[in-house]
Amino acid sequence: MDGECENGGGLGPAGIADRPEDAPVARCALGALRGRHRRGVQLFAGIPYAAPPVGERRFRAPEPHESWEGERDASRFGPAAPQLPGEGLTSSVPIPWDEDCLTLNIVTPACDDALRPVYIWIHGGAYKHGQGSTPWYDGTSFATRGDIVVVTINYRLGALGFCDLGSHLGGDFATCGINGTLDQAAALAWVHENVSAFGGDPDRITIGGESAGAFSVCNMLAMPATDGLFHRAIAESGAAHHTFDPEEGATIAAEFLHQLGDPSAGELMAMDVAVLLEAQEQVATDRSNLTGRSQEPFYPVWGHEALPRDPRELIADGSGGNVALLTGTNEDEMALWGVTSMSASGLDSVLAKVTDDPAGMEATYRRRLDGVDPGWLACAIGTDQVFRIPAVRLADARHGTGADTWMYRFSWDSRAFDGQFGAAHALEIPFAFNTIQRPGVDVFLGPGDTPTALAETIHDAWIAFIRDGDPSTAALGEWPTYDPLRRAVMDLDDECGLMDDPEADERRLWSDLVT
Repeated sequence: MDGECENGGGLGPAGIADRPEDAPVARCALGALRGRHRRGVQLFAGIPYAAPPVGERRFRAPEPHESWEGERDASRFGPAAPQLPGEGLTSSVPIPWDEDCLTLNIVTPACDDALRPVYIWIHGGAYKHGQGSTPWYDGTSFATRGDIVVVTINYRLGALGFCDLGSHLGGDFATCGINGTLDQAAALAWVHENVSAFGGDPDRITIGGESAGAFSVCNMLAMPATDGLFHRAIAESGAAHHTFDPEEGATIAAEFLHQLGDPSAGELMAMDVAVLLEAQEQVATDRSNLTGRSQEPFYPVWGHEALPRDPRELIADGSGGNVALLTGTNEDEMALWGVTSMSASGLDSVLAKVTDDPAGMEATYRRRLDGVDPGWLACAIGTDQVFRIPAVRLADARHGTGADTWMYRFSWDSRAFDGQFGAAHALEIPFAFNTIQRPGVDVFLGPGDTPTALAETIHDAWIAFIRDGDPSTAALGEWPTYDPLRRAVMDLDDECGLMDDPEADERRLWSDLVT
């Protein structure tokens, strides 16, 4: 997924080129942009929404980009943020990257005055991998089927975007723990200011994301600075819980600096970015070996004025309460990272980490999953811990403030990998974007008929929510908002339908447990 770039590479030295006669042109606040026609829509790619975060701007908050003369070439995607290949199924392929990465891409039916709804997508990848140009995120079907303008963005990742250096190097680095989040907010502000030039309505913007992208969506809900920049939100497999407090952020920053030899501020600014990437990877490895925690160390650190408190607290106090939210999780999220290698002792280890009553928890889950291998039991428990229960808690908190929230569960079982993939993390993305026919998606779907009907059903629900603020459709029927009494969840499978409080006994186990 995150490993393949549809059309990598950056702009030419000047970013300016002669325009073919039929190329679409749009004028944003900084100057004219020349895009290209593609699959019946117009594509504008590699658009800078902030100044390159290089040189003296490394580890700084995003700054405005300079204007340009003439027509800037926006026909090619910009490079991804600096990143190392991962080990998972979706991030193992090297991709072109550069520190000069703060760009966005726009797919639009036309650059006119139609004032269409807008969908801004924030990619996932554990805040260390990914890019906006991944083919799974192609907005063509949203544009042609839903008459929606789609924007995908890049933002700084890893230590370059999320390392709280200010706690060690002083005020010049005060924003370092949240720079990647500030990049996302800058992209939202750019779209709000300029999207009308691309046929979009700045007063009908929906933000969406999956995994770390969904964490980011929830941070945007919590942040005072983004109020009014968007009006609806979609959070797929991610809630408001993956951040660090200032104390933990300072500890991680100290470990990162130690890996680099405790450099001065000047030495750090001059270091080769590859050295920084290797150091951040070593910090992640060392922390995992020491604590057994799977959470990556370079996540947003709250305590900055843009995110002054834990986003869960801010949302519970009403932040983002005027924004409708569509959120949910996949039935077998943790299967993305493998279930076949998990033994009984591995399951015991998982249980010991999450509860003081491992036997009781195992018995509860076995009432539904009796006879399954230990790996699938661990998958169910891990899925609840990391994804489903935080999403439920988010929906509960929002209901307490009067905010509208709709919940789903994606349950379609992949046929790939001998049935060991299930409804894994990220599998819903090509269904939501209606990109299941794109190259490489078949690897994750497995053999058999392509689930076109389900993809269109899910895609149409996302279109309905982006356009009208309600995911109900003719195919799905009435989809009620979430409340803690009924806990209605739309099950998205070959046969879709509402469930009331699914797996309630398992949910109750987590009432007093930390996720």
